[in-house]
Amino acid sequence: MSRMERVCLVGGSGFVGRHIAERLAARGVQVVIPTRNRERAKPDLIVLPGVELVGADVNDPAVLARLVNGCDAVVNLVGLLHESRTGDFRRAHVVLTEQCIEACRQQGVGRYLHMSALGAGTDAPSEYQRTKGEAEQRVAAAQAAGLATTVFRPSVIFGDGDSFLTLFARLLALSPFVPLGSPGARFQPVWVEDVADAFIASLERPETIGQSYDLVGPDVFTLEQLVRLVGRVTGHERPVIGLPDGLSRLQALLFGLLPVKLITYDNYLSMTVDNVSSAPWPPVFGRAPSALEPIARQYLGNATPRGRYMAFRYRAGR
Repeated sequence: MSRMERVCLVGGSGFVGRHIAERLAARGVQVVIPTRNRERAKPDLIVLPGVELVGADVNDPAVLARLVNGCDAVVNLVGLLHESRTGDFRRAHVVLTEQCIEACRQQGVGRYLHMSALGAGTDAPSEYQRTKGEAEQRVAAAQAAGLATTVFRPSVIFGDGDSFLTLFARLLALSPFVPLGSPGARFQPVWVEDVADAFIASLERPETIGQSYDLVGPDVFTLEQLVRLVGRVTGHERPVIGLPDGLSRLQALLFGLLPVKLITYDNYLSMTVDNVSSAPWPPVFGRAPSALEPIARQYLGNATPRGRYMAFRYRAGR
């Protein structure tokens, strides 16, 4: 595979995108990152050499085609966890994927990397999972038509700046107890650094072309175990009251009506299926994935003396 010199990161101003951009910039790759809010993304990305932040609407096919012109690869990281309007999942996951593939075809871009999700499938219980599954079908068709593609299916992604463990930390700091819906939902969280490394490896290694990879960490947790772990790490241990299924469903319906979406009914449906994988970490990506707790102590627990000590030990490799 020829060396990548210019890569377009669609959704690159988000959590995972920033980590991928850092790695590409360190390799001397020119990175194009379209964003609707250039100023908000600017502090994290503008300092990276070779990163070009472009104010653009990627949902406009003509704009997208111009953005990918001259690129060696397109990386699509776009994903929504909540809909603001009916059809948002389909627009973000299916339609945008189709437009990215078409832009690659129009501009002669030969490589396409796609962020899907563990549990994606057209027969899955939630609209999020179903539209992610439909997008995978579009990618498979593009691969059959000659575009070199790779699909990634991570479990929930954690790391400094995430919207997962960090959200629990904020809730635990404010609430005297936690009424937790779907407490038995199972996850296999994967570190954002490991995910970013997998994307970079795929851009560099031709044997990843045409492959789909489950990206999961070494440990499986229930949602309740994760909340309790965050409480220990942050020093904000609280009683966790696991709700039965009926109340979990009701909680999701009520919370979905709030302006700020902590959880929605579609999220509840996603959690009715275990978000875990029996597949081992792909050997092509090198080292084994990282365990959650030592890393969570680094970015969530540094406010406590024990947290600072554990973070020091982790960085020192002890």
